Amino acid sequence: MDHRLDRDPSNCSIARTLEIVGEKWTILILREVWYGSSRFSDFERVLGCPRNLLAARLRMLVEEGILATETYREPGSRSRPMYVITSKGMDLVPAVMGLLQWGDRYRADPEGPAVLVRHRGCGAHVDVRTRCEQGHPVQAKDIESVPGPAFRMRPPQ
Repeated sequence: MDHRLDRDPSNCSIARTLEIVGEKWTILILREVWYGSSRFSDFERVLGCPRNLLAARLRMLVEEGILATETYREPGSRSRPMYVITSKGMDLVPAVMGLLQWGDRYRADPEGPAVLVRHRGCGAHVDVRTRCEQGHPVQAKDIESVPGPAFRMRPPQ
C-alpha cells in the first residue's frame, strides 16, 4: 500500500485553504491590504473587481478572521468600514510572498518586477525560504511527506 496514492485526499489542509484564498480576487485583495489599501473604494479602484465580487470576498475574509473591519468617517460623510489585516491574515504573508517571488522570477515584465519587497528596518530584499525547525535550508527534493495524526485511507470502493 502506498500512502501517497491510497490516502483520502478529501482530508487536505491545502484544499481547505484554497477554499478560502484560492480565488484570484481574494489573493489580490490581500496583496492590496499589504500594499496599504484599506477601503472598499481603494480596492475597487485598484483592482477593477466587480463590486458584488469584491463585497463577497471582503465579507468572506472578515468571516474567516483574515481581515477585520474598523469604522472610519470622513467629514460630511457617513461611517464606513475599513479593512485591516489580522494576525491570522499576517500568517498568509509567506504564501503570497512565495507567489510574488515565483512570479518575479518567471512572469515579470521584461524590465523586471513591478514592486520590490524590502525589509523596512535595513532596506535589504525580502524573499521566502524553506527551512526545517532546526533552521536548515531545505530544497523541494529534500522534503518528504509522511502520514500525520489525521491521515486517513481512502474508503474502499
